[in-house]
Amino acid sequence: MPATQSFTLKQARRLALSAQGFDGRSSPASVQPARLNRLIERLGVVQIDSVNALVRSHYLPLFSRLGHYNPDLLDQAAWSQGRRRTLFEYWGHEASLLPMSMYPLMRWRMNRASRGEGIYQQLARFGHERRDVIRRVLASVQEQGAIGAGSLSTRQEKAGPWWDWSVEKHALEWLFAAGEVTVAGRRGFERLYDLPERVLPAAVLQQALPDEAQAQRGLLLHAADALGVATEKDLRDYFRLAPADCRGRLAELEEAGDLWRCQVQGWKQPAWCRPTVKIPRKVTASALLSPFDSLVWERSRTERLFDFRYRLEIYTPADKRVYGYYVLPFLHNERIAARVDLRAERALGRLAVHAVHEEEPGLDEEGIQALAINLRRMADWLGLARVQLNCRRVSGVRLAVALAEIGGD
Repeated sequence: MPATQSFTLKQARRLALSAQGFDGRSSPASVQPARLNRLIERLGVVQIDSVNALVRSHYLPLFSRLGHYNPDLLDQAAWSQGRRRTLFEYWGHEASLLPMSMYPLMRWRMNRASRGEGIYQQLARFGHERRDVIRRVLASVQEQGAIGAGSLSTRQEKAGPWWDWSVEKHALEWLFAAGEVTVAGRRGFERLYDLPERVLPAAVLQQALPDEAQAQRGLLLHAADALGVATEKDLRDYFRLAPADCRGRLAELEEAGDLWRCQVQGWKQPAWCRPTVKIPRKVTASALLSPFDSLVWERSRTERLFDFRYRLEIYTPADKRVYGYYVLPFLHNERIAARVDLRAERALGRLAVHAVHEEEPGLDEEGIQALAINLRRMADWLGLARVQLNCRRVSGVRLAVALAEIGGD
């Protein structure tokens, strides 16, 4: 492949889908820890989000790619003790789970955070002004082990909304950003913090650390592998690199021949790919996607790749929503072909489908059947007996027929 390469939009989609792991599902029996860990290594990062309308978001990208798997496998990889722990939490894209191999590549970010750089201004100011609280909280972690912010709080007044942190929570989040504590586990969704040396493998902590430039180049290469073909903005967004850091490192990687500049049909900006990139002949995956899936989390890239404008409407007033509260894109045969508003009604044992919106030119009969199968599989994975269809649109009527044919409602 020459150092200047051009891709059609269809080829770029196939590169992206293949790089993101949409290249065939396994049977349930084959989804073992090694398979799950290989996929997360391939992605490099899985975003965590607290919304639980369907299931916590970090479980969904693995289901979209692997099919029916046991969520306990991810819990063990992320929060168990001993050798089964293969992931750690940190600010990767947003709050994220990352493979242990990425830990050395994140230390420069922790070092910057300890100087008040690259973190929220309020947290940086707290780190500068409240060293007394930080020292007290760190001493409590050292003495007590894995502990949540609620156990340390000295506030007398009732807490406000979720962002109304106590000073102890601020201290723990500063220590976490600076790498002085890490997440040992979770109680419900509450983080439990402990010292890295009591949580992470010694071999990981004892590795020689790359300097900032080396680490940033490593993150950009990992992003390129995970994206297939990407603009500069796409590459830096994957691990939230600053523009100034990204551009210098990108030029170095291009000069070294580790990344090749290329063009994608219809893209205004130049793109980059790895010299070893191979274009699949076809990608036939069908999958419901988390709103925080790394295939679609960079919304401008999603529009460029799939001609699909996607905005999450959780915080939009109900009467102003266009598509629904918790809407999942439906990937089918190299298109994002529909979007589906879903809710897990656990007390009633059903997966509720509140709306189905097809994207032009719509779903053919095979596509509607694929969506029905994906909904039935998701309900089974979530332990829900029924798929409850509440959509009265034409798409809903078609989906009801398809669900009835597979015995899914």
